[in-house]
Amino acid sequence: MTSLHSPVNYIAGVGPSKEKDLARLGIYTVEDLLYYFPFRYDDRTVQSGRQLQHLSRVTVRAVVQAPPAVRYKGRRAIMTAQVKTTDGLPMAAVWFNQLFLRDKLRPGTEITLTGKYDARRRSMVVEHYEFAHDAQSVHSHRLVPIYEVRGQLTPKVLRSILSKALKQYEREIPEILPVSLRNQYKLLSKVDSLLQIHLPNDRESLRQARRRLVFEEFFLFQLKLQAFRFMHKHDQPGIAHSFTKEQWTEFLQVLPFVLTDGQKQVIREILLEMRSPQPMNRLLQGDVGSGKTIVAFCAMYAAYLSGYQSAMLVPTEILAEQHYESSNRLLGRLGLRIGLLTGSLKEKARKETLDQLANGQLDMVIGTHALLEEGVEFANLSLVVTDEQHRFGVEQRSIFRQKGHHPDVLFMSATPIPRTLAMSLFGDLDVSVLDQMPEGRKPIQTHWVRASEEDKVLKFVRRELAKGRQAYVVAPLIEESEKIEGVENAVDLYKRLLEPMAGFKTGLMHGRLTAREKEEVMRQFKANEMQLLISTTVIEVGVNVPNATVMVIYNADRFGLAQLHQLRGRVGRGEYASTCILIADPLTDAGVERMQAMTSTQNGFVLAEKDLELRGPGEFFGIRQSGMPEFRLGDLVADAHIMKVAREEAQALLESKEFWIMPDCRPLVQYLKDQKVLQSPLQD
Repeated sequence: MTSLHSPVNYIAGVGPSKEKDLARLGIYTVEDLLYYFPFRYDDRTVQSGRQLQHLSRVTVRAVVQAPPAVRYKGRRAIMTAQVKTTDGLPMAAVWFNQLFLRDKLRPGTEITLTGKYDARRRSMVVEHYEFAHDAQSVHSHRLVPIYEVRGQLTPKVLRSILSKALKQYEREIPEILPVSLRNQYKLLSKVDSLLQIHLPNDRESLRQARRRLVFEEFFLFQLKLQAFRFMHKHDQPGIAHSFTKEQWTEFLQVLPFVLTDGQKQVIREILLEMRSPQPMNRLLQGDVGSGKTIVAFCAMYAAYLSGYQSAMLVPTEILAEQHYESSNRLLGRLGLRIGLLTGSLKEKARKETLDQLANGQLDMVIGTHALLEEGVEFANLSLVVTDEQHRFGVEQRSIFRQKGHHPDVLFMSATPIPRTLAMSLFGDLDVSVLDQMPEGRKPIQTHWVRASEEDKVLKFVRRELAKGRQAYVVAPLIEESEKIEGVENAVDLYKRLLEPMAGFKTGLMHGRLTAREKEEVMRQFKANEMQLLISTTVIEVGVNVPNATVMVIYNADRFGLAQLHQLRGRVGRGEYASTCILIADPLTDAGVERMQAMTSTQNGFVLAEKDLELRGPGEFFGIRQSGMPEFRLGDLVADAHIMKVAREEAQALLESKEFWIMPDCRPLVQYLKDQKVLQSPLQD
């Protein structure tokens, strides 16, 4: 018995050598091969010789008119054969270093040629050729798929292997999408899609094949996310919080500031869900400085009013300490007992905090990943708030829900994420958005200058420091790199700025410092024991330093807009007017566009959309972003509409009773079981 899970050497013509080359591409089974898609297509459909455009890439059928002539230029052999297209256009066909063809190019030989045509010289540099006697439809006379290859494998050999595999295993290709979906969206069958993606009849067939496969890819991804969400809401009863309107009104009256309309709306959404017996699973997206932390504190206070504990997980110790201090100022005076749990706590203090959490003596705890360790137990945890957790995939997010009895979970992200990406990364979450700035928050003046104006920038920084303010200077690299010339690094910049900034304490921070060293540098800067901080992007998400009024970013065109916006948000957090200066000499149009976008708006969501448009999803969060889903064919920007439809259909299907019993949907239910999404109560 053979199946798509059979090893590739089951395909006719695949021996040990080809098997090894395929393995280097990550292809071990027939299924791996069928899902190894082309990265582009060459149009090798034959054109009329009389309609060829100058310097265009063309394919013609021709007949050799005379034996080829060979000349040498250095070590390079240049072979030229006079040919005439089948409709009578004479031209010279040129090959480089392919003398083995000389004896095959006899007069009268019919050949198909592909290459760039030079109308002035009546010549073509041949990129691909096919003799009439061995021409195969797989390699010529059509849209020809081009694949990434390694080792001895060539695109031509891979095409031949794929062609054989499709013929040999066509009947084994299973259909996973229900007929209703295929009919509703006029989607090709799975078999036809794979045939047309590898061997398209024409551009429309290729478009329809890709459309079907992208929809399936997005749909299965969303089905998995929505199943997590469905189970979380329907299979796991949570905690219904209860508090009176009077208690809440009283709380709002003692707040030392007025909430924005945006904050009020988001708090309403959160409290409504907290009152429900289904566990909350919500993402709070907020622009830099929009007041997400206050919203989180309001939710934690609601948990306290209901008689439960809450926890806030943050990425760094210094941020944990900052939230601990501000929560004590706001909520501590209302009677909440608040604890701090970080990795650097001494054993005695840690044990005391753990005991207080376990026996209910603490109402609220703020901590780092130390909160997730074994041995951290709560008396009655009902709410978990996680800050900057977009780095985690859906499976990792479930860790946060295992503390307590299905607690409500509120995820916070200070990185404005375009809706397209939010649906992909957080499809299992409800999303609330804060895009309104609190009253009194001053806009940050943003300027783009060329590197030649550095002296003016440094004089401006020195004037600000002389007023008692503080400043950040950011460089893209830690140390000098031979690979990237002309790009500032933090170590050399620190040494270079010591003299022009003499009289002010200057500090250095980068990713190679230990966590303790970073914490100490930030502590000094926060306490104004250090006036100028030179750093890499490790300060991107960090502490609140209201006295910092200047952000200077060197080689700003090397950063994405989302990152630049985050860096800019480190200043403008106090009563003083603040400035962000971008030093850049962009070499590309996209670099210029980024600088112009930064100086034209301070709306993080507008910038995030622009960033996604300019750089694509792969770079939006950085290449190593573990939470970013990778798709074989789907493009989160170009195919955003397909993702939206896939999400809606996945939600609708999961909520219909027919899904669990319809024979047509059995492959999808099996898929969820294989993905270990379904658990026995739901299966029953």
